[in-house]
Amino acid sequence: MDTPASAQESVAHEWSPPLPEADGFEHAMVDAPGLRTHVASIGEGDPVVMLHCFPGNWWQWRAIAPAIAARGYRVICPDLRGSGWTEAADPRFGPDSQRDDVIALLDVLGIGRAHFVCHDMGAISGMQISYLQPERVRTIVQLAVPPGFMEFTPKVMPAFAHMPKLLMHRPGRSLRYLFSPRYMSKRMPAETVEAYLRPHQRPEVEQAVRALYRGLVIPVSFRLMSGVYKRMRLHPPTLVVFGRDDGPFAESTARHISRKHAEHADRFELAFVDDAAHFITDDAPDDVIRLVLDWFRREGGEA
Repeated sequence: MDTPASAQESVAHEWSPPLPEADGFEHAMVDAPGLRTHVASIGEGDPVVMLHCFPGNWWQWRAIAPAIAARGYRVICPDLRGSGWTEAADPRFGPDSQRDDVIALLDVLGIGRAHFVCHDMGAISGMQISYLQPERVRTIVQLAVPPGFMEFTPKVMPAFAHMPKLLMHRPGRSLRYLFSPRYMSKRMPAETVEAYLRPHQRPEVEQAVRALYRGLVIPVSFRLMSGVYKRMRLHPPTLVVFGRDDGPFAESTARHISRKHAEHADRFELAFVDDAAHFITDDAPDDVIRLVLDWFRREGGEA
């Protein structure tokens, strides 16, 4: 996949604030209506789209994307609206804003169909695309977020405990509490937290936090709890992965809320990773790589 010349801006200029370091990535700004998306990409071959968490950006995939690319893929890691180095003409969010952005990005890049690997907030968009335009999703691996057809149980409510603070977020307030031991099995080094939060030096990103949660995350959460996606059929092969230390989605709970998958999905599996919690991509990147490549091989027709 080559980025069209008209869509790719030379990146010889300095990024502000500076991009975190990660070897082998190419960086470009890609224009679509209303949005200039920062895209980090690596490798050559069939496309894989990786959608990051909140608070996160393309750098979340610094260890995972190169390993996937080394197996013959072109890995595309966009900064979603309101995150990273992406620039939005309109700061408002609706429940489908990031989904529509990703679809528009695929169109500009000439990608008809791709594998998807998505975590946390990024899994919302990946899931929505799987339901809205399943022909564009070759396979999807969804990390730390339940399937859209989940059966609601009060046991999952602790997964939403961070939302009140984010709904009331004020620019300048620290988001470091989101990287607490509650959400990870291994202590995240201070420099890693800094790299995740670096884009919040940009006023546009800081001001987007409340809008993102009020306009997108909360409405989609209500859709999940009210069973909207249970009334739809999930066609793309879907693997949902949780860390075994992710309290609200302990294995027994995750299996319970997904137990009727045959009624709602063509091809669905669960997987669990030891010594990992919500930030599974940092806790256990090697396990994520292994599961992703295996899913591509088994369900995407890979050799």
